[in-house]
Amino acid sequence: MKLITAIIKPFKADDVREALSELGVSGMTMTEVKGFGRQKGHTELYRGAEYVIDFLPKVKLEVAVSDELSDQVVEAICKTANSGQIGDGKIFVSSLEQTVRIRTGETGNDAL
Repeated sequence: MKLITAIIKPFKADDVREALSELGVSGMTMTEVKGFGRQKGHTELYRGAEYVIDFLPKVKLEVAVSDELSDQVVEAICKTANSGQIGDGKIFVSSLEQTVRIRTGETGNDAL
């Protein structure tokens, strides 16, 4: 099993969710986060004062999938979240040792 964590632009979140649903992904966690990478933030003007926004709004998606589905999920996120602009995000793939569904006690792929 794999845990796929994607940091993407907020306006791409619904498109990514739809693409993953089409692949058969049955659940995911979405968190609103702030951060920066090469994009570095930007300067804005508010009430005549200029200020720097270092941390930009992003969305963090976490999806647990079987090993067989992980490459398709990564590909779908890349394709859907790509705007061609700096700051499109990153995807991290890590191994999952165990998964347990609390309600039924199912483990492994059955718990996904």
